[in-house]
Amino acid sequence: MILSAGNLRRAMLALAVFTLAALPTAVFAQPQGNNNNVSVSAGPAGGIKVNPEGVVETLSMPDGSTELMKTKIAAMRNAPRDEKDVKPSAMRMISLTRLEKAIAAKLAKGERLDEEMLNLAGLVRVQYVFLYPDTKDIVIAGPAEGYMSDPTGRVIGIETGRAVVQLEDLVVALRAFGPSTKAPTIIGCSIDPTQEGLANLQKALIEVGKQMRTKPTPQQANNIANHLRDALGLQNVRVDGISPKTHMAKVLVEADYKMKLIGIGIDNKPVKNMKSYVDVANPAAVSRNALKRWYFVPNYECVRVADDNQAMELVGEGVKLVGEDEIVSNDGGRTQTGTADAASKTFTESFTKAYPEIARRATVYGELRNIIDLSVAAAFMQKHDFFAKADWKMEVLGDEKQFATETHNAPKQVSSACIALAKGARVSFPIGGGVHVQPKLALNTSNLLQDEDGSVMKRRENVTLDKLAENQWWWD
Repeated sequence: MILSAGNLRRAMLALAVFTLAALPTAVFAQPQGNNNNVSVSAGPAGGIKVNPEGVVETLSMPDGSTELMKTKIAAMRNAPRDEKDVKPSAMRMISLTRLEKAIAAKLAKGERLDEEMLNLAGLVRVQYVFLYPDTKDIVIAGPAEGYMSDPTGRVIGIETGRAVVQLEDLVVALRAFGPSTKAPTIIGCSIDPTQEGLANLQKALIEVGKQMRTKPTPQQANNIANHLRDALGLQNVRVDGISPKTHMAKVLVEADYKMKLIGIGIDNKPVKNMKSYVDVANPAAVSRNALKRWYFVPNYECVRVADDNQAMELVGEGVKLVGEDEIVSNDGGRTQTGTADAASKTFTESFTKAYPEIARRATVYGELRNIIDLSVAAAFMQKHDFFAKADWKMEVLGDEKQFATETHNAPKQVSSACIALAKGARVSFPIGGGVHVQPKLALNTSNLLQDEDGSVMKRRENVTLDKLAENQWWWD
């Protein structure tokens, strides 16, 4: 929200910009000196946790954990490989129907699923989906590698550090677009301030203007930041299209959550040459009473389909960050404008351009890309009736009682955070946003990429299934 300085000008010359976002409670005030921005030294990103009340909290990794992780990866990469180790592969195939049979056999014996199943044999990207109606196989395929857990418990590839596709995320996507499911229009999340909070924030700004008559000290700046943060209060989290108690929901919320941390300068930028919002923001150039929204969407021109619709390829990185402004009234009401200011455009375009590298450096964004790919792949299977053609009813994976995915606390609220910057003469609050995925849009005719040279169909035809062992569900 951008408010004309007006009656705040005298009070806010040194505390010219306040930026709030749907982030954990943290306040940084303008330091001494001539810096235009607050310098924040954030520790290594440690992900989030959701407490039993549904409030999202951040986690930090111990000092030195990043270097220890690099050393561990290098050691595992160079260690002798056991025959049982999952090895790197440019193209690993996984039959979903055979995988379910293998899982069912484990469960019938009362055994726990092995690591290969939970981590889909080291798959780091779903690149292809193939149907083989004669053998009743639905196959997903893509690059794979050996894997390990990072200090936060995320599973990453040893060769590249990329996020490994998780079985539980695959199952959530398949249930959303399953054989007898009414598919959701949207899969995603939204983190937004309440109308009451925005109205309280407006009142707090007026109070600050009346009380401050001199240039605020750093301590006063902190006090004002705390006051504005408290006025805005907790912000609401909404998860769409899937259960909020799943790992997939947690990833959606965290990806949005940490993106805002990066945007307002509280979290370190994963890629040094990208631009954050606070790097380029000019509050004086932004419309009055504008609320900033930044949210992730897929690049919907990401699907190449074979002529017979029995094979598809996912191309590109698949994720874009976009933004728009909303007008906020005195009572906290919001109206979309359909436009975004120059600083928001620079930030979102820079994030999108750097996304491949960001996804390699910040695992949650690799997980987000995998989730989008899984959702589009599952929507494709449903649209072209792969389940019926493979005679696959997902009797095990489709049953929460047999394969539980709703094992996490549902995120409901996040605390606001405030950061004091010295730039311009207005008060800025970029808040709101989320992840907005409409998998079926990627399958609209206008978005589909044609298999002009038949490469996708050839990929499918080159896969052999007749030499698989009885219980084998993955191969190269």
